[in-house]
Amino acid sequence: MTKQGQTYEGQFHDESAIWLKWGSYEAAVLPKVGANLIAFRDTAKGYNILREPSLEEMNEFRARPIVHGIPVLFPPNRYEDGTFTWNGRTYTFPVNEENTGNHLHGFLHDAAWNVDDFGVNGTESYVQCSITVDESHAIFQFLPHRFTLRLRYSLSDNGLLQHVMVINNGEEAMPSMIAFHTTLNAPFVPGSTSDDYTFTMTTGKRWELNERMLPTGGHQELLEEEVAMQTTGISPFWQPMDNHYTSATRDGRNKMELTDNRAGVTLVYDVGSAYKQWMIWNNKATPGFFCPEPQLNLVNAPNVNLPAEEIGLVTLAPGAIWESTSRLYLR
Repeated sequence: MTKQGQTYEGQFHDESAIWLKWGSYEAAVLPKVGANLIAFRDTAKGYNILREPSLEEMNEFRARPIVHGIPVLFPPNRYEDGTFTWNGRTYTFPVNEENTGNHLHGFLHDAAWNVDDFGVNGTESYVQCSITVDESHAIFQFLPHRFTLRLRYSLSDNGLLQHVMVINNGEEAMPSMIAFHTTLNAPFVPGSTSDDYTFTMTTGKRWELNERMLPTGGHQELLEEEVAMQTTGISPFWQPMDNHYTSATRDGRNKMELTDNRAGVTLVYDVGSAYKQWMIWNNKATPGFFCPEPQLNLVNAPNVNLPAEEIGLVTLAPGAIWESTSRLYLR
């Protein structure tokens, strides 16, 4: 522990948490609730960047930990009839979205994770959590592979860094399908309103969806507002969005930038270049928060008849590791 940084076991309301502090930044991870990074704040400026549940909302949050903090989706988003065949194996998931008849959001966002390590070094405060699935784990019945998913979060002068690894511990190849349902406050600056906010995003083509919210394999022509979303910026609440796009790196990076035009501050969500897709959801254009979600794979990817590279369907060989980093910072 240093004057600059701290890490400690504590509480987030009534849930056990690992707290990180560095300078005026603080963050909290909930190991027992999907290793959700539930808070990221600048305490000096009063910024609450992620949407956090109140004490009264905690039971509702634990029952559905999707629209607060940074939930891990593995595999992400929707799968038709809760099933797909990949590499000669058929996978069957519970249908948990009745109105579409699909499986939604995978199995890790509400699972208990292990805390591997936490501490402070000369440049950061950090915590590492992991979950290992094998024949003894309840998730194995749906994802019959031996694998470890490892999440490391750290705070430094450069903001919040996320490092994620998927490790295939088994003797067969497995699909690596992952996303993050990152839930950002808009506004996150005290005294501002949602009307003060615009954002840009490195989106490319918009995927066409059918009546079950599944990709048809085709694309839709972008609206003028969606072009503004890529270029000059637009309100996160310009219309109801439950939209899917390809990613289109610019300056070698894939990112979302959310600007408070009153305060003159921009939140940058830099997700690198590994994520081939973006999902964006804004709760029917209800001001307050929205979700720019980096996705490795297209929704329902194994059921879409397109090249694996195009839809981000990653094969992880026995003993192989897939990893990526993302960063949230202010400028």
